[in-house]
Amino acid sequence: MAHDSTTQFVLQTIDAYERSAMKCVARWNQRRHRRPQLLAEWLQCLPVDARLLDLGCGGGKDAGDLSQRGYYVVGLDRTSALLLAGRRQYRSLPLVRADLRYLPFQAMSFDGLWAAASLMHLPKPDARRILTDLCRLVRPGGLLAATVTHGVKSRLVTDGWVPGRYFARWRKDELAGAVRRAGWNILELKIITNRERKGRWLNLLAQRRS
Repeated sequence: MAHDSTTQFVLQTIDAYERSAMKCVARWNQRRHRRPQLLAEWLQCLPVDARLLDLGCGGGKDAGDLSQRGYYVVGLDRTSALLLAGRRQYRSLPLVRADLRYLPFQAMSFDGLWAAASLMHLPKPDARRILTDLCRLVRPGGLLAATVTHGVKSRLVTDGWVPGRYFARWRKDELAGAVRRAGWNILELKIITNRERKGRWLNLLAQRRS
């Protein structure tokens, strides 16, 4: 029963993004792209020839920026309409349609993983398992940078500009425990407020144990 309910949350979130994809892309394109501070910190710790994976890439803004700066980067998302928009804008960028819960890559395929506002759409049991899967995806010493919503009440949000999405909210100590159990060493974990997005967020930078 728990599996059925968590799957339903994920499917509802995907459907919300499919319905609102054009609105999302239009809003993102209105803004001048600014590299998030966490992403800049992550890149400083990676080699210049790093192979990168953008998890939940949406329309490809961050992945496209990284590609244009010379990195080999793959974008992954489950929302067909967002990927279609991304492929139109970034024609040479590899964008893969796949579910975060069933990653279609071999072990140790990447040096770095970027997960901006994506893992938070998964119920916590799924997220805990996926953190372990992600650890296998990077080479020893590989880096994960992620942002998730901070708080205590996880729920399906029925208002806002993309209604129908599920948000898991994490306490700092709770996320730290899940990350460490999955095989990562935490380099940075801090609460930020109203930076790239409104509200309170947890910014995570973690390294796979060698």
